[in-house]
Amino acid sequence: MDADVAPRFKVGDTVTALNVNPVSHTRLPRYIRGKTGTIARDHGVFAFPDTSAASGTHSDPQHVYSVRFEGSELWGDHANANASVYIDLFDDYLDSA
Repeated sequence: MDADVAPRFKVGDTVTALNVNPVSHTRLPRYIRGKTGTIARDHGVFAFPDTSAASGTHSDPQHVYSVRFEGSELWGDHANANASVYIDLFDDYLDSA
């Protein structure tokens, strides 16, 4: 998407996925809501699908980040010590930790 949107986060920043339960479309996986991870990559600017689903337009451009979540953050003591998950998330799904 060709839009001039400044990134809110940079690689290495610690972020928390919002803990929300929207009644409409979302691409925010339930198992990472409220969990904290680290920005691993900025993929650039894309149309926010939650807005697109609601309005039918490709508006609300924002950055998509690859966020690394440690297994222990997601599954506690049951996680393998080396486990981690990378999830691509839109800016609106994240807050600074």
